[in-house]
Amino acid sequence: MLIRALLVCGLIALAETVHGILRVRLLNRRVGDHRARQLSVGTASLLILTIAWFTLPWLAPATPSDAWAIGGLWLAGMLTFEISLGRFVFHASWERILSDFDLRRGGLLGFGMLVLFFAPWLVGRWRGLF
Repeated sequence: MLIRALLVCGLIALAETVHGILRVRLLNRRVGDHRARQLSVGTASLLILTIAWFTLPWLAPATPSDAWAIGGLWLAGMLTFEISLGRFVFHASWERILSDFDLRRGGLLGFGMLVLFFAPWLVGRWRGLF
């Protein structure tokens, strides 16, 4: 289950990267970067839940605890991916990266990360897998 969960985490990272590229190319020009980031949290959450819907039977969590473990792995993987991409590819400051998580500054990425963490458990319940 661990290897499969890591593979799905890679799929989520790829999907979120494409999602981010589309956000920059299509939405930023219309509503600005900050607002586009806020709006994209909703579509990204739907994307994560959709990927979880189609991959969770393949991951086959036997218990809710297994689903929580998958969610924790996905969360750790995506936090590492997001922060590494921001720091080492886009050379963003820590302040810039952390602002995406700060609700007081309009950052909603923390909400998206919660969806990512809860997705395996929610989808497992919805699909009756445990």
